[in-house]
Amino acid sequence: MKIVILDGHALNPGDLSWDFLNQFGKVAVYDRTPEDKIVSRIGDTDIVLLNKCPITAATLDACPSIKLICVLATGYNVVDCDAAAQRNIPVCNVPDYGTSAVAQFTFALLLEV
Repeated sequence: MKIVILDGHALNPGDLSWDFLNQFGKVAVYDRTPEDKIVSRIGDTDIVLLNKCPITAATLDACPSIKLICVLATGYNVVDCDAAAQRNIPVCNVPDYGTSAVAQFTFALLLEV
C-alpha cells in the first residue's frame, strides 16, 4: 500500500515523526505541495493525507488508484466530496482536532476579562 502526505508541515513542522505509518505501507511525506504538483505526487497512491491541498474531480480522474482521502483537519472543504463519492472513495477528517485547545483558550480569555 502506498501512502502520500501532501502538506505535512501544516500538522508536523518537524517535531513529530511520520515513521509509525511505515507499518501500513510505503510512505512519502512532502512538507508542502503546490497545486501543479498534486497529481504527480499522488501518482498511483492508495491513501492520500492532506491539510490544505485541493483534491478535485480532475485530480481523482488522473489518480484512479486512490482508495481513501484523509484530511488532517476539521473541515474537508478542500476535497470534492461529490466526485469522491461517485468513485466510492471515502473521505475522512479529524472532527475533534483542536477541541481541547479551543476550550482552554476560551477559558483563558474569560479569566483575562
